[in-house]
Amino acid sequence: MTQTNYLIFGSGVAGLTFAIKIATHFPQKNIVIVTKSNEAESNTKYAQGGIAVVLNQIEDNFQKHIDDTLKCGDGLCVKAVVEKVVKEGPKCVHELIDWGTRFDKDETGGFDLGKEGGHSSHRVIHHKDQTGFEIERAILKQAHLQKNITLLDYHFGLDLIVKNNSCFGATVLNEKTNEISTYLADYVLLATGGIGQIYGHTTNPSIATGDGIAMAIRAKATVKDMEFIQFHPTALYNPELKSTFLISEAVRGFGAILRDKNGRRFMFDYDVRGELASRDIVSQSIENELKKSGDDCVFLDCTHLDTMAFKKHFPMIYERCKDLTILIERDWIPVIPAQHYVCGGIKVDGNGETTIQNLFACGECSYTGLHGANRLASNSLLEALVYADSIFNFLSTKTASMPKFIPLNCNYKFNKKGSIKLNHVEEIVYEIQEMMRKNVGIIRNNEDLETTFKILSNLQHVLVSIEETHQATREIYELKNMVEVAKIIVNQSLKRTTNRGSFFKANLGLYPSSLSKYSSLYF
Repeated sequence: MTQTNYLIFGSGVAGLTFAIKIATHFPQKNIVIVTKSNEAESNTKYAQGGIAVVLNQIEDNFQKHIDDTLKCGDGLCVKAVVEKVVKEGPKCVHELIDWGTRFDKDETGGFDLGKEGGHSSHRVIHHKDQTGFEIERAILKQAHLQKNITLLDYHFGLDLIVKNNSCFGATVLNEKTNEISTYLADYVLLATGGIGQIYGHTTNPSIATGDGIAMAIRAKATVKDMEFIQFHPTALYNPELKSTFLISEAVRGFGAILRDKNGRRFMFDYDVRGELASRDIVSQSIENELKKSGDDCVFLDCTHLDTMAFKKHFPMIYERCKDLTILIERDWIPVIPAQHYVCGGIKVDGNGETTIQNLFACGECSYTGLHGANRLASNSLLEALVYADSIFNFLSTKTASMPKFIPLNCNYKFNKKGSIKLNHVEEIVYEIQEMMRKNVGIIRNNEDLETTFKILSNLQHVLVSIEETHQATREIYELKNMVEVAKIIVNQSLKRTTNRGSFFKANLGLYPSSLSKYSSLYF
C-alpha cells in the first residue's frame, strides 16, 4: 500500500498542468502520476491544430469567442462555463509559454494565429502542426523539475476506492511487476483522455480506451452527454494503415477545399460557411455524400495553395502524405471522418470536482458544460488548461491530511489463474469497434442502438466470467472499460429525443438547429 497526497491518472496537459502547479505550491506534499504507457503518450501529444484563445484584442475579443463556442455547441453549452474558459484562457496559455512552450510567430514577432472551422476570427495559437507534441515536451520537462512528483509509467488504474461517496484512492496494476497495489490519497484526479479505441477508426492513440470514465461509472459518479461523439471530418483515408492520421482542421482554415471524386466542391450545398463550417456539419455532410455515392472517401484539395507556405505550417502532414506518395501540390488527399473527441464525460462542477467527494476530473474525460452538443475546434486544450487551474486554485486552500479509511486487502499479487490469449481479446475488441462504427456512428437509429445495447450487456456478463477465471491484465481491463463506456454511449443515445450538434438520429426527423434548411439533404 502506498500513501500520497495527490493521485493523478494521465500524463497529458490536464494531469501534468495540475501536478506542476500543486507541486510548486506545496513542495512538502507528494504527487503520484499514473500513466499506462510511456510518460509522453497521451491524447495531448497528437493534437495538431493548437489552442483557441483570444490574444489579439484588436481584431478579436472574448465575446466573439464566446459566441462561436455557443453556436457550435448548438444550444447545450453552459454559458457561464464558456465565459469562464474563454476569459481565463489567456492567463493559462501565458503560463505554458513561461514553462517553455514554443508557439509560432509571424514576421512582426507576434503570434501566428490560425483560423479553424466554426471560428469567426484568427485565434488559434500553434506550433506548426505539432502543437500537442510541443506542449507535452515542455510540461513534461517542467514536471521533472519538481522533486515531489513521482511519475509511474506502465502503470494502469483499475478501480477507484470509494466509501460513503468519498474517494480515498485507487487500485493500480504495475505492468512491469505484475502486481496490483492500493494507492491511498487525499485527492484523486482523473485526466485519462478520450475513448477513440471504442470506434477503432479514430484519430486518438491506442491508449484511448475510456479508462477514467469507466472507473467513474463503476464508482457511481455522474457521467453526462456521452451521446455527443465528435467525428473529425478529415482523417487520412488509407485502408492499409492500422492507425488513422489526422489532417488538421487548420488545413481547411489555410484554404483547402473538399471535393468528391469528380471534383465537385460540395460543402456549400450544406452550409454557407463551406469548408469552415463546424465539425459536426462537415462530418455529417461528408457522411451523406459517401452514402449517396457509395464511395469510400472524399478528397481534400490543397493543389492551389502555396506549397512552401504549406510545408512551413504543416511539415508533419506534408511529409506523412509524401511518404504515402501523395504530393499535396499535385494530388488530392483522400479523407474520411473518424472519431476524434467525446463532448460528454464525468460531470464536474466549477472546481473540477465530480459528484464523488475528493474525486476530480479534467480534460477530455470530464464534462464541464463547455462543449455542449459539439466542441468548437481547438477548445479542448484550452478547457484542460483552465480547469486544471481551477482544480489547483480550489485545492491550494485545502490542508487535508492522509485519509483515515484503510481498505481491506490493500495489496495483491497475481494468483495462479490462467492467462487469456491476447488474440481472443483482440477479436472481441475488433467486433466492438465494427459494431460501434456501424450502429453508433455519425448517423444513428433506435433499432441499431437497441441491438447494440443488448450485445454489450451480454458481453458484460461474459467479461465477469473472464475476470473470475483469468489473471487480471491491462488488456482485460481495457476491454472491460471499452464495453462500460460503449454501453453508456448507446444508452444515452437511446434516451436523447432531439438532434443537436454532433448527435444525429434518423428516427427523430429533421435536424432542428439553425441550419435545419440543409437537413432535407439527409433524406
